[in-house]
Amino acid sequence: RHAETAPLPSYDEVLVCTPDTEEEEVELLVRRALSPGSQDQKIYCLLGADKLVYKVSKQLESHFFRLVQSYGIPDYRFIIFCNAKAHNSYVITAFDAYKVTFPCYTKRDIQTYLKTHLKVPHGTAPVAQAFEEPYQQNVKFVFSEQAGMGE
Repeated sequence: RHAETAPLPSYDEVLVCTPDTEEEEVELLVRRALSPGSQDQKIYCLLGADKLVYKVSKQLESHFFRLVQSYGIPDYRFIIFCNAKAHNSYVITAFDAYKVTFPCYTKRDIQTYLKTHLKVPHGTAPVAQAFEEPYQQNVKFVFSEQAGMGE
């Protein structure tokens, strides 16, 4: 459901998966999403779950179905994002029955949404004010050739 006023997810709602993502990280997010009392308007997300190694993918499946069965929460909010072209992903196969296709948003729609939600209220974030731009954002990426140098 698209809502322009819906907030961006917080740090505890999202796990960005890589081949190095560990089982404990995945289990923690699944527990947050499926435990009693988790219906606090948060939407828990696994991003790039198709990148999980086979062992971690199997554990994701096991934890998910075990918790769904033991807690019986009918309205949990848990989304697993996978690359549709990752045909050899165990996660895609294991959760195929739950698959949905998201509507396509234009680049402009996404940019407008992010500009709205990444603005820093005036006067509240001195660090963000160091960046001279027409609108202040609370997210910046700084890349460095030497760690800690910001150059």
